[in-house]
Amino acid sequence: MASSVLLLIHLIRSNLFVSHQDPFDGEEFVERLAWRVNASISPPGTNDASFNPDLLHEAFTQAIKDLQILDERTAKKCERLEAAVKDEEVRHWHNIAQLLDNNREAFQSFQDLDSHINSVATKVVHLGDQLESVNTPRSRAVEAQRLMNHFREFLLPGPLVSEVFTDKTKIYEAADVIQKLHLIAQELPSGKFENAKQKISEKYDEIERSLIMEFVKAHRAGDKERMKEIAAILSHFKGYSQCVDAFIEEAQHGALRSRDLYGEVVPLCSRSEVVIQEVFTNPDQVMGKFVLNIFQGQLQEYVQSRLDNKSVPEVYLKNLHDLYCQTLKLCTDLQRFNLGNDSQFLSKLTKSIFQRHLHSYISVETRYLREKFNLILNRYYESKGHQKKNIQSGGINDIRRNLQDVIGTKANINIGPAAENYGGETFLSEEVVISLLQETKQAFKRCQMLSTQSDVHNNAVQIFDLLTKAMLNEHVDYAIELGLQVIPGGEVRLAPEISFFEVVHQSSSMMNLLDKLFSDSLVPLVISTPKHGDCIQKKKQLGLSLEQKLDLGLDRTLSAITSYVRHVLTVEQKRTDFKPDDEDILMANVTTACQRVVRWISVVAERVRDSLDGQNLESVLLELGIRLHRTVLEHLMKFEYSSIGAMTVICDVNEYRKCVASFKIPLVNSLFDTLHTLCKLLQVSPENLKVVCSGDQLSGLDRTVLANFIQLRSDFKTAKLGNQLK
Repeated sequence: MASSVLLLIHLIRSNLFVSHQDPFDGEEFVERLAWRVNASISPPGTNDASFNPDLLHEAFTQAIKDLQILDERTAKKCERLEAAVKDEEVRHWHNIAQLLDNNREAFQSFQDLDSHINSVATKVVHLGDQLESVNTPRSRAVEAQRLMNHFREFLLPGPLVSEVFTDKTKIYEAADVIQKLHLIAQELPSGKFENAKQKISEKYDEIERSLIMEFVKAHRAGDKERMKEIAAILSHFKGYSQCVDAFIEEAQHGALRSRDLYGEVVPLCSRSEVVIQEVFTNPDQVMGKFVLNIFQGQLQEYVQSRLDNKSVPEVYLKNLHDLYCQTLKLCTDLQRFNLGNDSQFLSKLTKSIFQRHLHSYISVETRYLREKFNLILNRYYESKGHQKKNIQSGGINDIRRNLQDVIGTKANINIGPAAENYGGETFLSEEVVISLLQETKQAFKRCQMLSTQSDVHNNAVQIFDLLTKAMLNEHVDYAIELGLQVIPGGEVRLAPEISFFEVVHQSSSMMNLLDKLFSDSLVPLVISTPKHGDCIQKKKQLGLSLEQKLDLGLDRTLSAITSYVRHVLTVEQKRTDFKPDDEDILMANVTTACQRVVRWISVVAERVRDSLDGQNLESVLLELGIRLHRTVLEHLMKFEYSSIGAMTVICDVNEYRKCVASFKIPLVNSLFDTLHTLCKLLQVSPENLKVVCSGDQLSGLDRTVLANFIQLRSDFKTAKLGNQLK
């Protein structure tokens, strides 16, 4: 028991002195202490569940004593650390006080030294002013005497003998003297000083020419220091600009001669700028004149040589656009050079070169597009062997056509001229339209680049007008008009040409291409101007006009299709098909008329699906199905049906159902399903008529329709079916 207590006390102390480094949790400490006491009493693996409270109390008492000892030790340690920190703080503040004293002493010394330096500097400046006031008049007097001696030499007859003017090595000194004498001579009166003034002027020009020659030699030798010295001297001469011209001429000699003239300009300017910065005192002006000489010299000659010939507008416009773009790019590259204070300097140079061509650009552009569009269209029609016709449409012509159709349908004759058939040719070419659009796209690019900001929208509208006239009026609209002429009217006795569906498909595709060009190329040029709304309105009107003609063509085509169906049914359908003379021999089969109609409608539907898509496809198939249903219904109402004939007509209508099922139009399917159910009224026994009439598909129909259909039965009178209907 005692050994257990000693072991427990050892565990408690070890736990206290080890775990105090971690954050202390009282509850966890008590739990751990209680667990260890219990574990020491009942070692793991034993079943002894005895509990000794005395031992636990002793353990907690010892733990509390140990904690008190630990607390006392910790408090003493904190007191020692606080005392050390206070001593360190005192020493630190003492050091800071010493540093502050040293800083004040240094600042005072600095102020004293600064005052002393200012005093000495003031005395030095005063002394310099006194020396200058004495030396300047004396220097001026010496200079005046020197000039008077040289001027006296010019007053004497005969050549100059002074070494300054005869020794070529002293040309700098001679230049200084002659420049000052020249200024003095200009102030002298004429008369007795005339000869001297003339000699001074001649010598002035001679020295000036000599300096320019020396400058050129130094330039060729690459002696920048000598060039700089001569340029500084010549800056006081009236012929300084000749020095700059000589430098420019020498720097550009042999350059800008290759085919890639634009590519040479910037490297040439970069090389010359280095020399200009080192040699001339006004480098920005010299650099500006250097660039000016390039633009008004080789560049202008190069541009004019490329644009002189306007006989081929396509080549001229391409060259104009390319050269202008290259010039603008060159101006952008040259902006990194210091060319003076004029921010519009490069723009003015560009304008001076291209002004004449830009002023007449739009007239050349429109003339070229008009000729190009006509050429593209004429080549296409020539390749088709077609001579364009002058087709009159609208107004009285449409009224005449409609009257002919109505009279022809009622009288079962054709009173109008026979429609010309072009063998299914639509006279619409996507290649032609793409060529027109591509030319227009390039024209818009040229328009954006070559037109001024105030003219670009007007020029763009002119280009768009030419495109719509050539593409929509002379090609698409013409093809639609031809397609309308091909569609037969009145009574159609031969399978009509149904190429108008392809006309609709191609026209829609071409309008989509036009819309893309409109939004991509034209709109950015007119977006912020009133022309934007005008262009949108014009395109909308043109599209609406074409859409109306396409709708008219689809209506006429569907009318021709159903008219041909009516003709086939009228010619091929016999009364004996539905009321045979000998009902014991014949069996119910699909009639020949139905087979021909189904084959024809299947061909038409396939052509429609190949030509149209989306909403257009659904609308046309819906209208075709409705008209076919009406035609078949009107046709069936003309016959009388026996029991075998009723089975035959049910077979026919079932074939029609199968045919229109490929349309995938619910309304059309419903119409033919109802017609199929109506035909059953011709076949069911009289006592079942009321049951069939009250069925789901027929219950919603007008009773008159049911009565009219039942009256087509051959036994209508004999079976007294009229009484049942009542």
